[in-house]
Amino acid sequence: MTAGPPPSPATTAEGGHRLGAGAVGRHWSDLVWLALGAALLLLSALPVHRDSISEPEADLFRLINDLPSLPFVVVWAPMQLGNFLVVPVAVLAALALRRWRLALGLGLAGVGVYVLAKVVKRFVQRGRPGTLLEDVVVRGAEPHGLGFVSGHIAVATALALVAFPWLPRWGRWAVAAAVVLVFLTRMYVGAHLPLDMVGGVGLGLAVGGAVRLLLGRPPGGVRR
Repeated sequence: MTAGPPPSPATTAEGGHRLGAGAVGRHWSDLVWLALGAALLLLSALPVHRDSISEPEADLFRLINDLPSLPFVVVWAPMQLGNFLVVPVAVLAALALRRWRLALGLGLAGVGVYVLAKVVKRFVQRGRPGTLLEDVVVRGAEPHGLGFVSGHIAVATALALVAFPWLPRWGRWAVAAAVVLVFLTRMYVGAHLPLDMVGGVGLGLAVGGAVRLLLGRPPGGVRR
């Protein structure tokens, strides 16, 4: 009786999943993202004070907020990449592509980081730039509520980190650019201070890393 060919590495199981182009698994680097995000959130929160702002943070905010004004629609569109409404849109896009695990991950990360941002705000309780600084240029609607952390950048970062391994190279550049745009535009319109944004990035990285650990991800993604 002739023995069949040995199984190829692409058909070897890891955690019950096929190790090939569509394989998923858990990777230690995602624990690094979780720890890095948590540390960034904590370190950015420590200098935050309810009634004052440090001179370096104020100077950095001015550098962005005092830039020449653009037509608001030019700023509004990229800023909405961190809006909570992006979460269901991203989930539906993943479902349309039959990426069930990605859709679940995007949903968990988006909702989770949005809720946690509200929790962090209640603990830190720092106002918006206009409550701490004079002559803040507010573009669009006057921001209300608490400022630390920025929910927009937290949502954008968490979604980007979860989606990143599933995307081709151009898609990875696109989501990275989206995070940068949200980071800058939220200060440009006068909605958040720099540490609000850094803390939001930290929260997004922590939640995104946790979701990747929970659900697994492709080992290297699609590179085109």
